[in-house]
Amino acid sequence: MVGMAGLEGVEQPRQRGSATAARWVPAADDERALEALEFFGNPTEDEVRLPSRPESAATARRLTQCVVLRQWALGPQIAEHAILLVSELVGNAVRHTGARVFGLRMLRRRGWIRIEVRDPSRGLPCLMPVQEMDTSGRGLFLVDKLSDRWGVDLQPRGKTTWFEMRVSDR
Repeated sequence: MVGMAGLEGVEQPRQRGSATAARWVPAADDERALEALEFFGNPTEDEVRLPSRPESAATARRLTQCVVLRQWALGPQIAEHAILLVSELVGNAVRHTGARVFGLRMLRRRGWIRIEVRDPSRGLPCLMPVQEMDTSGRGLFLVDKLSDRWGVDLQPRGKTTWFEMRVSDR
C-alpha cells in the first residue's frame, strides 16, 4: 500500500490570488499519464488489465489522474483522494491476492464517481483498527475515511473492491 508519500509527480493545484484553480494544469507527469492511457486503455470505457506488480500502483495513479482531472474535469481534492485510494486498492490486490493481473475500472454517474479493482481472489479485505504508530495496515482505513462508500462484491471467480465519492455535477 502506498501512502501520501507515494504521490510524487502528481500535479499540485496552482494558486491564483486566493483561489485554487480546479482545471487540469500540464505537469511533467501529464505526458506519462497520457502514455499510460494510450498503452493500457481507458478505464472509463472498459476494464483495464494491469500486471500484478508494485509498479502498477504508479500506472493506476496516472490513469486516475488523467481520468479524474482531464476527462471528468473534477477538482484537485477529489483527484488527490481518488489517486491515493486507487493506490491503496491496487496495493492490496498486488500484495495479498497472488494474482498475475488485476482489473481497473472507473465509472461516473450523476453526483458520484466509482473506482473498482478486480482480482481473482475471493479472500475478503479486512478493515483493521489503526494505531498512531502503525507502519502498515492503513489502506482500508484511508479508503473508509476518504471515500463516501466502499465495499467488496464477490464474483464467481474473484472479487471487485470498490469505492465511491460524491462529486458535484456542473
